Amino acid sequence: MDEVKGMLLENINSPDDLKKLSIEQLPDICNELRNFIIDVLSTNPGHFGSSLGVVELTIALHFVYNTPYDQLIWDVGHQAYGHKIITGRRDIFNTNRKFKGISGFPKREESEYDSFGVGHSSTSISAALGMAVASRIKQEKNRKVVAVIGDGAMTGGMAFEALNNAGSNKSDLLVVLNDNNMAIDPAVGTLNQYLLNISKSGTYNRFKKDVWEGLGKLDVVGRKTRKFLQRNQHALKNMLLKGNNLFEAFDFRYFGPIDGHDVVYLTKVLNDLKDIPGPKLLHVITKKGKGFKHAELNQTKYHAPGVFDKETGEIYKCDCPVDKAPKFQNVFGETLLELAELNEKIVGITPAMPSGCSMNLMIDKMPDRAFDVGIAEQHAVTFSAGLATQGMVPFCNIYSTFMQRAYDQVIHDVAIQKLPVIFCLDRGGLVGEDGPTHHGAFDIAYMRTIPNMIVSAPMDEIEMRNLMYTAQLKETNLPFSIRYPRGCGIKPNWKKPFEKIEIGKGRKLAEGGDIAIVSIGKSGIFAKRAVKSLANKGVSAAHYDMRFVKPLDATLLTEVFENFKQIITVEDGTIRGGFGSAILEFMAEKDYSSSVKLLGIPDKFIEHGTPEDLYKECGIDTKGIVKAVLNILKK
Repeated sequence: MDEVKGMLLENINSPDDLKKLSIEQLPDICNELRNFIIDVLSTNPGHFGSSLGVVELTIALHFVYNTPYDQLIWDVGHQAYGHKIITGRRDIFNTNRKFKGISGFPKREESEYDSFGVGHSSTSISAALGMAVASRIKQEKNRKVVAVIGDGAMTGGMAFEALNNAGSNKSDLLVVLNDNNMAIDPAVGTLNQYLLNISKSGTYNRFKKDVWEGLGKLDVVGRKTRKFLQRNQHALKNMLLKGNNLFEAFDFRYFGPIDGHDVVYLTKVLNDLKDIPGPKLLHVITKKGKGFKHAELNQTKYHAPGVFDKETGEIYKCDCPVDKAPKFQNVFGETLLELAELNEKIVGITPAMPSGCSMNLMIDKMPDRAFDVGIAEQHAVTFSAGLATQGMVPFCNIYSTFMQRAYDQVIHDVAIQKLPVIFCLDRGGLVGEDGPTHHGAFDIAYMRTIPNMIVSAPMDEIEMRNLMYTAQLKETNLPFSIRYPRGCGIKPNWKKPFEKIEIGKGRKLAEGGDIAIVSIGKSGIFAKRAVKSLANKGVSAAHYDMRFVKPLDATLLTEVFENFKQIITVEDGTIRGGFGSAILEFMAEKDYSSSVKLLGIPDKFIEHGTPEDLYKECGIDTKGIVKAVLNILKK
């Protein structure tokens, strides 16, 4: 990778090397780091625009602070590529997000510079406060803690819970608000407008800057006054109209907004802030995709563009056949819009993922009936519950891994009240390169334990459409979970007329006499292929696609247990408490004595890699199922 290193960057193996540069050289190292990121990500896909936007901030933070002794937390984690490159991972950065390579997010076990693992958003201030309090208890007076929160993460309620606690706690903590007006899609809500108003209105901040810098230039009296203001939290705050600033209302000292791409000025400001005790917030304005014009002009598209031409900006499409089936997320988006046109009570809700889940289709066509609520999963669920109390039919689309953040709301605000909220859980199963923080491993297990909840998983796009259609029918009238995988399905011609599916009704897909394979969701695709492969080996396997984890099809399972002594269950979720566990519970309740082998995600966190690699590692791809069947029949 030497060809993409610059004259300065090739000698930066740690922040200590960075500190050997003069402040005048910092713009040059920023240019080299930005070009390095562009070069590598053009051929090794990852999160692109976010890390380009914080290049100067990354350099300034590591130049000023004594990392890793000083704790630096990145939130959201996919803005930390520059951080990884200058903290000893430059020469292996081409393995980013690859199987057995480095993670696309900060990861504590990967580097001492990664102070906190950050895959989900809005967690940094809480973690940073914990670290600051621990430092105070241990009397580590010189240790600094910095949380960098950006890409819409400040819209998450947990960030404000932490601000509220940190302001009253008085611990020495710096929050850097990386304000780029974006999450994956444009940021939404009144907070975004508030930040925009601050950045446009400079009177307040010019006065603060002028006072601060002016005192520093004065004689001994002026400098003493400046030190006095550093140590007296309320003096400068009250003088500068505390009541007009949200963050100062939380008892944070607010500084900014400042240009996040002026690395020299950033270092000076950060040096000043190091000497100010207590909770502080620095508001930094950046541009997502900075330095690559195509990413600056189309920030959503270049959030994670895949492989692209670094000269022309052309994003290369996958080499799938023209007739390849669409992505499940697109099937969801188009089907939701189709159903909403038929049913005026349908509304759509998503927490900051409109393009990722394709709800942007409904938002564009029906903006009064589809809502992006920001990075606020808990609110999304209870907002949906409120809609349901008034007879609306809410489709609440949340990625499986992010639904974990709203589990209490699912139980307390939806299921206990038997409100017919339809949860569409995107990215169920192993999602690939984003790794353990993003795999949808647990939703089958955690949803099926909730009373009043219908839990389903379609094997293909047609089944998904029909489950969505069934869920919105009046007679269903219960919370309904539909989980589906990331990526393409298997049905190019998926736009069929809607058909109602009987709740709790599975289907038999293949006859057989030697063994029964019982599957749920995407794993059914692997099972279907395994049946064909086994037939070529002389093994007759029956295949049952259950479609529902709750309620289970008792009639179909009775047929399975009365006709087969050898049974395999297959799921792309955790085997602890998941679909296979439900089958074992049924067997125990009915007092059957068959031998049941569970295939699924094992009881550990699965690392990152291509979905193909990960399904193979877990033994739940087609070859894994075939191997398991043959091993059972040999015994």
